[in-house]
Amino acid sequence: MEKENKETWTIDELVSLTDTIQTAKVGYNGKEVPLQWCELTESEEPRMAMPSEDASDEDKTKHFSHLASVRVITMINKANDMDKENIFINEENWSKFPSTLRWRISNQILQSEEAKSDF
Repeated sequence: MEKENKETWTIDELVSLTDTIQTAKVGYNGKEVPLQWCELTESEEPRMAMPSEDASDEDKTKHFSHLASVRVITMINKANDMDKENIFINEENWSKFPSTLRWRISNQILQSEEAKSDF
């Protein structure tokens, strides 16, 4: 069994992620959707209250889905502010996209297994 050789991040590389625009394309119905986003610092993260402990599971799921959506558009807006020439997705059109496309974009940007199951 071969051991996977992984590089180790440097502190400077990790810090630079919050100033670096990342790009990708997401396939949707036979075409590609271009994306740009930028990682957030703690102070840039959207602030939202936690749902009540008494809230139903459905309401909690809706709340966390909304929080994830707000986080994704905040990351997109940050990149858009840094690179106005390549804006494709913005806050206005984001809310009008089909939910399956938003799910794919969110998964690409958040890049987490956890996110794939939260939508």
